Amino acid sequence: MASQLLCFLVLLTLTTICKSKSCHPNDLKGLQDFKSGIHSDTSSRLSKWIGRDCCKWEGIFCSNVTKRVVSISLPGLYTSDDAPIQSAMEGELSPSITFINYLEVIDIGDLLGITGKIPSSIGLHLPNLRKLNFVRNKFTGALPESICMLSKLEELYLQENGFSGFIPWCIGGVKNLRRMDVHSNKLSGVIPESITKLKKLESLCLQENVLTGDIPENIGNLQELKETKVYVSSLPELQSARGGIPLPSKPGKLSSLSFVRLQNNRLSGTIPSSIGYLTSLQRVSLASNQLKGSIPSSIGNLKLLEMLYLSYNQLSGQLPRSIGGISKLLYLSISHNMIEGPLPREISSLSNLQSLDLSFNRLNMSTIPKWLMQLPLLSRIYLAGCEIHGEIPDYIPKSLLELDLSANHLSGRIPAWIGSFSQLYSLNLSKNKFVSEIPSTVTNLDILGVLDLHSNKLEGSVNAVFQIKSRFAEGSLTYLDLSDNNFSTGVEQIGMGGQEYIQHLNLSHNFLKGRLPTSVETLKTLQTLDLSYNGLGANLPTSLANVTALERLMLHKNQFTGRIPEEFLKLNKLKELNLSDNLLEGKIPYGKPFLDFPQSSFSGNRGLCGKPLLPCKS
Repeated sequence: MASQLLCFLVLLTLTTICKSKSCHPNDLKGLQDFKSGIHSDTSSRLSKWIGRDCCKWEGIFCSNVTKRVVSISLPGLYTSDDAPIQSAMEGELSPSITFINYLEVIDIGDLLGITGKIPSSIGLHLPNLRKLNFVRNKFTGALPESICMLSKLEELYLQENGFSGFIPWCIGGVKNLRRMDVHSNKLSGVIPESITKLKKLESLCLQENVLTGDIPENIGNLQELKETKVYVSSLPELQSARGGIPLPSKPGKLSSLSFVRLQNNRLSGTIPSSIGYLTSLQRVSLASNQLKGSIPSSIGNLKLLEMLYLSYNQLSGQLPRSIGGISKLLYLSISHNMIEGPLPREISSLSNLQSLDLSFNRLNMSTIPKWLMQLPLLSRIYLAGCEIHGEIPDYIPKSLLELDLSANHLSGRIPAWIGSFSQLYSLNLSKNKFVSEIPSTVTNLDILGVLDLHSNKLEGSVNAVFQIKSRFAEGSLTYLDLSDNNFSTGVEQIGMGGQEYIQHLNLSHNFLKGRLPTSVETLKTLQTLDLSYNGLGANLPTSLANVTALERLMLHKNQFTGRIPEEFLKLNKLKELNLSDNLLEGKIPYGKPFLDFPQSSFSGNRGLCGKPLLPCKS
């Protein structure tokens, strides 16, 4: 009888618990403390956390079996009524979150404003955690070693915070880890060797920290690795044996690897021929390192490769002919190396190539190969500093989006057919020997965003450039540099055309005369204006004060007269100012930002006075 009574009481208790709408006390405490730590929530999701039935709260998910909270999902970017919403929270993460000890997912990424640290006991109290996402917040402090106890953790996203200290030496203990991204923090020290024990690791992103030392040699043992983004900065002097690229020495290893990004390090030595074993590679970036030697012919084995970036190294020799066998290649960049000519004709087989950057090598091209310009999909061509002579050949495809032929020995006129580039967004012909005027057909380039013609021998008017009308309502021309030429007229057209969205305008070192027009005020997005070393005169237009986005204003070495308008004090974003060597007079406007600039910003004007120059005479 007693045993039956006991069973009845137990059953009654369980029934009461099952019917209860109250959370487990630990879960409720953890969630309430989390809410208390947040003082701002633009999504208003936390304001709906009312009552004690936390399993019905927005962003909270509970197990049907245990009735315990297993997921906190409050991402900053989420969908509501089929519309994307970017929300933010401000406050500090409560360490009480570890009370919710059945948690499998914590996703509070992209909330932008949550501070605090990862609780030091996270590995002890959250043994079931599979996903931890703190991306793009303001977390600081070290990564606690107890993370290594999270044996079920599969995804770790801590990028774009302020974490510091070392990557835990025991990280190899997180045996189920598939994705690890801690880029853009302040982590230091070496990459722990134990990371090579993460046999299930598919993606590893460590870039933009201050890590030192070598990439572990045994990283080639990670058979599931598909993507590596390892940027190691502040490295000591490396020997090629350990400072080189740690690739497998035989086929079969890293067979799933599809992305390798090792740019912006101090990797030395050569590109190993064993790179040809990685036949799953789709994207490779080894740019901005200290790699030497030739590009191995085994690169041609990478039949799936779409992007190859090798710029800013010390690579030499010729491009291997085998490169023509990479039929899927879309982007090829080998600029700023010591690659020698001639170019292998096999490049003409790259029928899918869209972007080609051969700039600043030792190619000594003399002329642009016609066969190179016949690649059917080529839309971005960068051949700066390739020792090209003569005039621009008319067989350059007119479907280009970007063309850079700067720093060569091109001469003659800029051809009138340049206006037939109907899709051209960026044109750089600077540092050549072009003469005569800018052709009027340039006005046909109605989606042009970047035009750089500086350091030539062009003359006449700049008017044609200011007549470019964008086919888009929001405009397109954002960067214009015509400096260091022989232009003499057209400055009165500034602000009269379709330049409302221009950000950088440089007409310095010419022979421009006349006055700066009041229409300059229409350039609302202008950040840099450089008209120095010309013959411009008359008063400074007061309307220039309405260009409040200005950060750099260079008007020195002209003949401007009159006073500096008091309204210029509205230019509160100015970081650099030079009005020296003009004919300005009167008191310099007093206040920010002018008080931040040295005497040299105003010197050479005999009539100016007041800070930072000598006081004005009463």
